[in-house]
Amino acid sequence: MKEMCCSPGHHGHRGSFGGHAGRHCCCCSGEQGMRFARRFVSREERLARLEEYLKELKAETRAVEEVIADLRK
Repeated sequence: MKEMCCSPGHHGHRGSFGGHAGRHCCCCSGEQGMRFARRFVSREERLARLEEYLKELKAETRAVEEVIADLRK
């Protein structure tokens, strides 16, 4: 579902999950010279992105909890 740039920190973009707020950048899309990126997303798109981000955070939390549990053994 989530479209990302070739790497989350690519071009030094920060502050938005998924590198370019979930969009491909011009250098990674495979379309030379393509530089248009939407500036506004609908409420539904924003909600879907935030729900996906929350899902990823919960999975990361579970993984950290597993590591902590293993280290306590």
